[in-house]
Amino acid sequence: MNVTLKGDVREFAAGSTAADVAKSIGMGLYKSACAARIDREVKDLRTVLPGDCTLEILTFEDAEGKRVFWHTASHILAQAVKRLYPATKFAIGPAIEGGFYYDFDVEKSFSPDDLEKITAEMKKIVKEGLPLERVEVDAAEALELMKDEPYKTELIQEHAGKGEKISLFKQGEFVDLCAGPHLMDTSAVKAIKLTMATGAYWRGDSNKQSLCRVYGTAFPKASELEAHLAAIEEAKKRDHNKIGRELEYFTTVDIIGQGLPILLPNGAKVIQTLQRFVEDEEARRGYLLTKTPLMAKRELYKVSGHWDHYLDGMFVLGDPNDEEKECFALRPMTCPFQYQVFLNRMRSYRDLPMRLGETSTLFRNEDSGEMHGLIRVRQFTISEGHLILTPEQLEQEFAGCLELANFMMKSVGLADDVTYRFSQWDPNNTAKYEGTAEQWDEAQSLMKKILDDLDIKYEIGIDEAAFYGPKLDIQIKNVHGKEDTLVTIQIDMLLAEKFGMEYVAKDGTKQRPYIIHRTSLGCYERTLALILEKFAGALPLWLMPTQVMIVPISEAHADYAQKVKDALSAAGIRAEADYRSEKMGYKIREAQLRKIPYMLVVGDKEMEEGTVAVRSPRDENRGGTKPLEQFIEQAVAEIKNCEIF
Repeated sequence: MNVTLKGDVREFAAGSTAADVAKSIGMGLYKSACAARIDREVKDLRTVLPGDCTLEILTFEDAEGKRVFWHTASHILAQAVKRLYPATKFAIGPAIEGGFYYDFDVEKSFSPDDLEKITAEMKKIVKEGLPLERVEVDAAEALELMKDEPYKTELIQEHAGKGEKISLFKQGEFVDLCAGPHLMDTSAVKAIKLTMATGAYWRGDSNKQSLCRVYGTAFPKASELEAHLAAIEEAKKRDHNKIGRELEYFTTVDIIGQGLPILLPNGAKVIQTLQRFVEDEEARRGYLLTKTPLMAKRELYKVSGHWDHYLDGMFVLGDPNDEEKECFALRPMTCPFQYQVFLNRMRSYRDLPMRLGETSTLFRNEDSGEMHGLIRVRQFTISEGHLILTPEQLEQEFAGCLELANFMMKSVGLADDVTYRFSQWDPNNTAKYEGTAEQWDEAQSLMKKILDDLDIKYEIGIDEAAFYGPKLDIQIKNVHGKEDTLVTIQIDMLLAEKFGMEYVAKDGTKQRPYIIHRTSLGCYERTLALILEKFAGALPLWLMPTQVMIVPISEAHADYAQKVKDALSAAGIRAEADYRSEKMGYKIREAQLRKIPYMLVVGDKEMEEGTVAVRSPRDENRGGTKPLEQFIEQAVAEIKNCEIF
């Protein structure tokens, strides 16, 4: 059979496994291999190749390889717990971002001392080098094997009537219900760290059994584990929940509610700066500013499809099931509102493309467990826009939306941290989506052509599309490795028909427009969180709420300090002056703790010569004594150019 490896076709004997292929390439690759991707599906290395196929050997360097490695580590954890605490009942143990966890039903939660004992036992299992063996049995046999494990039994019973085979994995004396894939044996998991034990509920339901969840991580080398743990400590320091509160960017209040942060003056100033920047840039690019209501009657959402597909995520004012009374809902997105601008009068092809932009406040009823600082909230503000256009304009306008988004990400310093996901529908989950398979194939083919023409490197996300069309999601991770969407650009070929949107074409006929849904910077609150983490609170000068701190040496220099402050303010520079009767060193240290980019010290000499003594903690080369006018000129240029340093 012919096996294609990175474009190179090699011949192997029928019945060869992915492991056999890895060995033939080199023992170094085989020893580092975690799994294989066979015809785009991730499989065990022990999998027999089906015949002619494409094959990729996955190591710990690959995301899928990490997941297989960590999944195996979770089984080692479960085996260690079984050896030490035989009465334990086992729930589930998946790989997660950065490691793994396993849920256990125990009399009392594991203590730090318990975790040390479990870790020691895990290391013994690793040294034993136990092979993992996949076994398929029918449901009856699986139920017999797992008769003492109520959580496993529940999972098996869900498949019992379907005639499906049940997959189990054995390692030594331990057997677990699992579909895999897994490592060949336990010996590769060299470095292990159990990080904490917390509470959890079976299947995430607070009405069900309370469990003990043990989190951990593991690596092929001790040095990699050490680097990972150091990165976690750094992430804790950079977490916007910590920095944002310490530097007074935002706060939360229990009596207001979860996911409803209060932006303090510092945070409000940054978001105001971002909003003005976005709106001005969009205006330069031909966008028309709109301002639409924060709520609407349910009838609007029924037309758009949000009532059928997004009701659980909406805040509804009134009884949604009482058709006799008016019922309103806060808007989760702006599209059906902005369409009314287009529908205000009959449009011609000469009006297109119509680029509509709005700083939109949106409301989404997220689960409590999903809330996280400013990154995931229930009320947020977004740079939302919709482009209504002819089919011929689609590719050029899509490219323009992407260029704008990339420009924005570069301006705030996040351009190097993003990845691209082509989010598509799932033809096996059609209830979630509007439209026909033909319409989806057309929309996705159009987007694929556009992305390929633009040479965008993207991953495909099945079942990640909006209910009305495919989208390009620009993804980013926070300091803890959790991925969220920062910007999205979507192609919509369905909602124009629902709203009766038409334009008069060149030939005089009425045609349906295409629609692009897009954000230019995305959610402002999320962006603020991400840049706080990226720069550890030391935001670029143009975004800092206070850009310059003036420090008079004594009270005798207060008038000159005020003169300097007035000159800075007149030039559009956000400045403060510290007139307190504290020592100069104390004032400077405090300004540094606030991450203020520039401190201007003024005394007798500066007052006589019209200069300022510039201190720049971020770049010593920008410091020194300068004429006030020169400093202002340099600072204004740095702000105008959105410099990142």
